[in-house]
Amino acid sequence: MKRFLYVLTLLVFVLSLSACGGLGANGGKDAGFVGISMPTKSSERWIHDGQNMVKEFKKLGYKTDLQYAEDVVENQVSQIENMITKGVNVLVIAPIDAEALTDVLEKAHKQGIKIISYDRLIKNSKYVDYYATFDNFKVGVLQGQYIEQKLGLKEGKGPFNIELFAGSPDDNNAYFFFDGAMSVLKPYIDSGKLVVRSGQTKFDQVATLRWDGATAQARMDNLLSAHYTNARVDAVLSPYDGISIGIISSLKGVGYGTPSKPMPVITGQDAELASVKSIIAGEQTQTVFKDTRELAKKAVEMADAVLKGKKPEVNDTKTYNNGVKVVPAYLLEPVSVDKSNYEKVLIDSGYYKKEDLEK
Repeated sequence: MKRFLYVLTLLVFVLSLSACGGLGANGGKDAGFVGISMPTKSSERWIHDGQNMVKEFKKLGYKTDLQYAEDVVENQVSQIENMITKGVNVLVIAPIDAEALTDVLEKAHKQGIKIISYDRLIKNSKYVDYYATFDNFKVGVLQGQYIEQKLGLKEGKGPFNIELFAGSPDDNNAYFFFDGAMSVLKPYIDSGKLVVRSGQTKFDQVATLRWDGATAQARMDNLLSAHYTNARVDAVLSPYDGISIGIISSLKGVGYGTPSKPMPVITGQDAELASVKSIIAGEQTQTVFKDTRELAKKAVEMADAVLKGKKPEVNDTKTYNNGVKVVPAYLLEPVSVDKSNYEKVLIDSGYYKKEDLEK
C-alpha cells in the first residue's frame, strides 16, 4: 500500500511538471520551444547571431534548437521541417534563399507556429509575422558616403576609377545595400567624377552569389586584367567583409598594397575579425558594424511577445514588402567603422577584446 501511494504521488508530481511545461535549462519551467535557423557557419557573424539568440532565449527559460544549413537551401528546408516535427512554438529564420521557404512556412503556420524573419527578409510568404533587421538602406548609404568622403568627391576632386560589387541576388538585403550606396555614388558616376571602367553598374552585373569571397576574387581578377593594366583602381564598393577579403587578395596579386601602389578605398560590412585586422593593417579601409548582440535581443523580444499574445515593438511598417505582405519590422542602426574609430566602437563596447585584434 505504501509503495502504491509513493508511485501515485510521484505520478501526480510528474504530471504537474508536464502541465507546466517541464523543467527548462535554467531549472525553471520552459517558457516554450524556439527553432533558430541560420544560413551558414562560414561567416563568423552568423555564428555570433545564433549563439547570442540561444543565450538570450535561455535567460527567459526557452528551450532552443539552433541549426546551420551551410548555405544549402535544401538543408535549411529540411532543418525547418525537423523543427516543426519537434514541436517548436516559434521559428526565427535567416533565409539562404529568400524565396525558397514558402511551402515549409505554410506547414509551420498550419501547426500554429509563429515566424520571425531574422536580418534577411523571407519573401513570398504571408505567414511571416515580424522582421528584425538593421536599416539596410542606410548600410549602403554609409558605404557610399565613406567613398565620397575619402576621395573628396564633395569638394570636386576626381575623376577616380571605381568598381562596384553587390551581394547575393537571392538575399533581399543585397538590393537595399546596393541601392543605398548608389543613392550616394550614382550622381558622381553620371557626372564623370567616378568612372566605372568595366561599365558594370547594374545590380545583376555586379552581384555575388552567396556572398562568396572566392567568386568576388575571380571577378576582380577579370576586371583588373581587362580594364586596369594601365590604370589604377581608386575605390571598390564592397557590400560585405568576406567579399572585401576576396577583392583584396586579387589586388595584392597585381601589386596593390605597396608604397608605390597603395590599396584603393575598400568598403565592407559586418566588422568580421579578419576584416577589422585588415583595416588596422591598412588594407581594407572601412566596414559597417551591425551589433548582432542587439539584433539577437530584438528578435528574442519579438518572439517572447508573440508567444505571450502581445504585439512586439516595431519602428517600420512600410518598407519591407515581401511580395505578399508588408512585414512589420524593427530596424536597428548600423555604424561606419574604420581605423580612426574601431577601438571606440568595437573594443570599448565589448564586442571584441583588444587581444582578439592583436593575434
